[in-house]
Amino acid sequence: MTKEQLMALGLSEEQATNIIEGFGTMIPKSRFDEVNDAKKQLEKDVADRDEQLEELKKSAGATDDLKAEIEKLQGENTAAKEKYEAEVKQLKLSSAVERALTGAKAKNIKAVKALLDLENAELDGEDVKGLADQIKALQEGEDSKFLFENSTNDKQQQYRGFKPGEKGERGGQETAPTSLADAVQSHFTQNQ
Repeated sequence: MTKEQLMALGLSEEQATNIIEGFGTMIPKSRFDEVNDAKKQLEKDVADRDEQLEELKKSAGATDDLKAEIEKLQGENTAAKEKYEAEVKQLKLSSAVERALTGAKAKNIKAVKALLDLENAELDGEDVKGLADQIKALQEGEDSKFLFENSTNDKQQQYRGFKPGEKGERGGQETAPTSLADAVQSHFTQNQ
């Protein structure tokens, strides 16, 4: 959806901009499926290579040079696997932090994330250990509480006047005037 389409649905320009910005960081499912399939294929390829290397190593006619090359390749595969696992762990950690900040209604996730101490952060299931305490301290701190939306401090715009769908002063029992003259007469008879 575009900003114009959201505004056509009755949202203000600011609300439409916030929605576009919020959903702009999301990854489309098709892109996620594509990356996920590529990851699965790469893992399968690495496992196949490991099996092939083991078979070559076991072969009776393998020379010492070939064995050394195989061990070198196995070491490189192990290093690549460790690097991949570290990247996945970091991605999960980053995602958990962003989820927690979104839940805490952070106005700017990047700014709040910069204030967090994530150097020794560890995942505890779906959450990060100690993150809730850090976020709470930032929400309550005088120098950082402005980074979070606070429903008690935010002033919501109050609308006054006619409210469609509400009952009138007589509990919804009156009939609507059919002309201007009826409306004026109704007004003056009510206020007597």
